Amino acid sequence: MIQCLKHKAKERPEKRRGNKVNELRPPHLEQPARLPPIRVEESSFSQDMQWLLERGVQFADVAFYAGDSGKELGWAHAAVLCAVSPYFRQLLLGPKTRERPQSRCVCRERDGGPHSLLSTWDGSIIDDMPRSDGHLTGRLTRLVVKDPLLCMCLWETLMFIYRGAWEWEHLQEALDEKLKNSLAVAQLIDRIRSLIGRERGTRDTPSARAAQLGPQTLVNLFNSPLYSDVIFMVQGSVLPAHRAVLVARCDVMAAMFSGKYAEARSRVVPIHGVSSDTFLSFLEYLYTDSCCPASVLQAMAVLVCAEMYQVKRLQHLCEVCVCAYLQSMPSRELASTGISVVRLLRRAKCHNAEQLYIWLLHFIANNYLIFSHKPDFLELSDEEREQVERLRWPSRGYLQELSEYQQRRRKLRKSRCLVM
Repeated sequence: MIQCLKHKAKERPEKRRGNKVNELRPPHLEQPARLPPIRVEESSFSQDMQWLLERGVQFADVAFYAGDSGKELGWAHAAVLCAVSPYFRQLLLGPKTRERPQSRCVCRERDGGPHSLLSTWDGSIIDDMPRSDGHLTGRLTRLVVKDPLLCMCLWETLMFIYRGAWEWEHLQEALDEKLKNSLAVAQLIDRIRSLIGRERGTRDTPSARAAQLGPQTLVNLFNSPLYSDVIFMVQGSVLPAHRAVLVARCDVMAAMFSGKYAEARSRVVPIHGVSSDTFLSFLEYLYTDSCCPASVLQAMAVLVCAEMYQVKRLQHLCEVCVCAYLQSMPSRELASTGISVVRLLRRAKCHNAEQLYIWLLHFIANNYLIFSHKPDFLELSDEEREQVERLRWPSRGYLQELSEYQQRRRKLRKSRCLVM
């Protein structure tokens, strides 16, 4: 009896399993294809600023001379120096800015006595100093380098400042190679810390670098009249800027301000075909190497501006922003939004945003059931529609299998009802 019950108990699950196998199974829905990644060009901010120091003499307005011999040591740009260094800000702008402690402007030796690093040359300011190419430099400031170590390594110090004032290891290596004296190198690094307002003992943590160094060194110059030598007039808005930064960061601007165009000799430059907000975002990128448009349409407007001035990396950043905004929208918002993805696709193709163009084709295909019912879907070219159909999700095959499954299920239900 017990053995018989055990045998029946073993048979029951097998029968149940057999019933499950005979049941209809819905078709398998595969995951949508991954959207293609947008590759962003590597930052060239440090290299651009290095180029400005090495070759941007045309727009330099600060000259350095040795304190002992009066020999010319090099040229620099007051706007960059003031943006990076509180020391230069006080030295070049005069008593009005001297609100910081005196320790910011002097470097104290071990014996406790103050040691001046630089000073202005008597009668050092020369207005409208001409150049061989006919351009005017405007106000020129001559500075005397009084510290012998800084005098020997002025080029390395300026290179460190221009590249963002955070590459301490590279600076150490350059000074070691130049001075061949570890004690002298340590003293000079302390003085350079005073120049850029970083006291001895300050830790160079990643958060500190992100907050105040690297490309952010020029953030104080963005949309600032400080040492501004050009004004853009955009839709009635006045946007101050600095030729040196523009020339270093944008090839089109370099041609515009360095060539024989009217902009090279004019202080006020009108800009047409771009809104003031868009052009301001474009300038923000040139100064900070970053861009954060507030919407899809704003990102597309900046992308068009970037293509106009041939700033490829900014174009890539705008492509990333457009993709991020669209991907963050839920299905209901995509279905009801007034933003036409097909028209975004058309603008991307028109302005050579190839990565965004391909991404949008895949995005339309992945959301086929939403976009195929919109009127602008018919604006796709035959080639584009063929590609979308090939990539569409869910696929035609799945929808056909789903329809057949639903029909079989309805027939099965009817047959069960008839039996009952």
